[in-house]
Amino acid sequence: MATSPIQLAVHSRLWSYGSRESTKLVPAPPGNRGTVVCSLRKLELEEMNFSGIGRKNDQEVSRKTHRLKALSASGSSLVQTAKRVPTYLFRTDTGGQVKVLVEKTNGKYKVLVEVLPLELSDAYAELVMVWGLFRSDASCFMPLDQNRRGADGKSSTVETPFVKGPSGKVTVELDFEASLAPFYISFYMKSQLVSDIGSSEIRNHRNTNFVVPVGLSSGHPAPLGLSFQPDGSMNFALSSRCAKSVVLCLYNDISVEKPSLEIDLDPYINRSGDIWHAALDCSLPFKTYGYRCKAATSGEGELILLDPYAKVIRSVIPCQGGSEIRPKYLGELCQEPGYDWSGEVRPSLPMEKLVIYRLNVTQFTKDKSSKLPDDLAGTFSGISEKWHHFKDLGVNAMLLEPIFPFEEQGPYFPWHFFSPGNMYGRSGDPLSVIKSMKDMVKKLHANGIEVFLEVVFTHTAEDAPLKHVDNSSYCIKGGQDRNIQNALNCNYPIVQQMILDCLRHWVIEFHIDGFVFVNASSLLRGFHGEILSRPPLVEAIAFDPILSNVKMIADSWDPVANDSKENLFPHWRRWAEMNMRFCDDIRDFLRGEGRLSNLATRLCGSGDIFSGGRGPAFSFNYIARNSGLTLVDLVSFGSSEVASELSWNCGEEGATTNNIVLERRLKQVRNFLFILFISLGVPVLNMGDECGQSTGGSPAYDARKSLDWNILKTGFGIQTTQFISFLTSLRMRRSDILQKRTFLKEENIQWHGSDQSPPKWDDPSSKFLAMTLKADVLDSQTLVSDIGGDLFVAFNSAGDSESVILPPPPTGMVWHRLVDTALPFPGFFDEKGTPVEDGLVAYEMKSHSCLLFDAQRLAEIDFSKETKHIRLSSKRQ
Repeated sequence: MATSPIQLAVHSRLWSYGSRESTKLVPAPPGNRGTVVCSLRKLELEEMNFSGIGRKNDQEVSRKTHRLKALSASGSSLVQTAKRVPTYLFRTDTGGQVKVLVEKTNGKYKVLVEVLPLELSDAYAELVMVWGLFRSDASCFMPLDQNRRGADGKSSTVETPFVKGPSGKVTVELDFEASLAPFYISFYMKSQLVSDIGSSEIRNHRNTNFVVPVGLSSGHPAPLGLSFQPDGSMNFALSSRCAKSVVLCLYNDISVEKPSLEIDLDPYINRSGDIWHAALDCSLPFKTYGYRCKAATSGEGELILLDPYAKVIRSVIPCQGGSEIRPKYLGELCQEPGYDWSGEVRPSLPMEKLVIYRLNVTQFTKDKSSKLPDDLAGTFSGISEKWHHFKDLGVNAMLLEPIFPFEEQGPYFPWHFFSPGNMYGRSGDPLSVIKSMKDMVKKLHANGIEVFLEVVFTHTAEDAPLKHVDNSSYCIKGGQDRNIQNALNCNYPIVQQMILDCLRHWVIEFHIDGFVFVNASSLLRGFHGEILSRPPLVEAIAFDPILSNVKMIADSWDPVANDSKENLFPHWRRWAEMNMRFCDDIRDFLRGEGRLSNLATRLCGSGDIFSGGRGPAFSFNYIARNSGLTLVDLVSFGSSEVASELSWNCGEEGATTNNIVLERRLKQVRNFLFILFISLGVPVLNMGDECGQSTGGSPAYDARKSLDWNILKTGFGIQTTQFISFLTSLRMRRSDILQKRTFLKEENIQWHGSDQSPPKWDDPSSKFLAMTLKADVLDSQTLVSDIGGDLFVAFNSAGDSESVILPPPPTGMVWHRLVDTALPFPGFFDEKGTPVEDGLVAYEMKSHSCLLFDAQRLAEIDFSKETKHIRLSSKRQ
């Protein structure tokens, strides 16, 4: 008897493994269930290969083991076993009930169908169960016997009579070999005594077939993604509101074009709200998985999509002549491997103590000059091998550019969020990549270095799976200024949950210490592009208990538009920010165009941004970043093409042999670094700036090159790295002034002009500013004898020298010159400093230079013949 396409519209109560509490599944209107074209249509059972055995053996299995039994119920029926078994209760179209129990025992699945007494009557005596099996297409049954076929070439259904047992129960019990699973059994009942076909058939209350999964339980809607249950099953959960149907695709070989098995999830058994879920036995011989999501838009159902929550993903091996709809990644059917974190202690550094180095994992060690083996170069393991470079610079935090998998657009257009890219491992194997990243974090933590990640949650790669899984929920369509197809709706509940789950995953599994949120201004937007006063995601991150000890930094740089947008960022005293104004104001001042008041504000921790409940430690200061001109290019290029970079070429454009221009550029590089480290806030260095790497004046992100370790050995590289090391050491030694969590008190800072008169704040042509930072005895944790003295700092961006009058040092102290960026190497900085002979004297400060004097006690000064002193003019106020 051939059947028409079976509708999987089943209204049931699922007694999950004996649980008393039931899940009521709401019926949908008939005929609204979508179908998906799948690879198993018309596929003979003997042609399937579940366990890797040959086709010939499969045929033998199909003949000998796919046996059906109609048994009378007895005291040993499935209902009375002590085991927990899935139980399904259906309502029929005649008002009765049908109970179905599924149990796996002794390598077989037993299915017991019981018609409850309400359904039994003389008119419906001699009931027959008409049934068939299918996986991914309800209209195409799996053949149990190769000789049983309908006239249309499809396998026919099977008719099995119900049997009345001694207890009066009317049942059908079927046995299936476990190798058949997973599958669905679809059936209806008919009476042999009723001649009218329409009256003799009994279906569910919606007049569709009864459908029950075998070897495939309903699973659980949480957690999302792949999880492994204590009962030995794998639970799959995918959120998709717009999908009309979801097909779980399983592969046992990633080199093949089509899945080895496809399972069409039943929306009335495998769906709770917007979550599609199912559970399978872990013993099934499959390696990877993905999903087909059939939505209203035709064609989308053909794509096999990566699970957005997959923790271990594998790149699919491309094959010649393959389909364009072939997935690029599939989720691995394995648990994320455990890791031995024993002995690891997180640095947990206070924010104000941080010195950050931003790098690209690949470019940091990819160059041959790193002298690392090819399998280590450009990987997490390569960073582990080069950790001493951070120590040499005095860096205690490493910021990784996005490490999520990405495509041609670059790392700022991620494909996935829950796993590191396979390119960052030695062999490309996802499990080894995960382990090598954890090894790197553990090693850096052991050396007192924290690890931060740049993350992009506001948009994805153009062909990322999310918009095909549920475009209406995950993505923003248009908006005020976000008219791009791959923008994520971050403040929508399901997207917000995904981002929070992602952050928790990286903190729990990888021990990440902080996150920098790229394009953070878009996190403040609602579905229509409007700015939200209390964006739910930003607030949820601020108060999440798992993320409570993790640093959160907002970065307003937008990689889509390649610019930065200023917004008043809501912080709840938790969010720090990448300080774009610091970058712009310091660049303006050193090229001779900035106002003194702007410089003073940035030096003191940007109180105009961070005074509302935060402090200078929430200001992450930078001069150059990984997009835009490098540090050395900021002082080498100044054409109209790079006008937005606020750069100055110091007299000539590009490369030059002019010694005057080269000397000016060298001073400017020193000035940038000096101001970065002397300012209150967290300094952020960019990879390559310590050795003067250039992109030839191109501000494009893809113009950046791999770090050339040989340049570190040049004269410029040596003096710059030593200067950075000196500045980081100075910040630690004078943490009472330079590493403050709170703003300086008004009485602890004094501003000066060159002659000790007040600065010319209102004169836009003024290029000189000096300040005295006074040590606060009450804030010191050390003995009085160990308290550092005052600091005197001066900045001159003019093209002429200035005669600077130093203020009187504190009683019993003498000024020591620590830095003069105009002096030649190695004398332009000195850790101990060079003392001056007189008290209040004039110091000639060269053009485009910075000064730092430190007040030290007389007892600390060695007046021996070998000691050099600064002989200054006797000019006084």
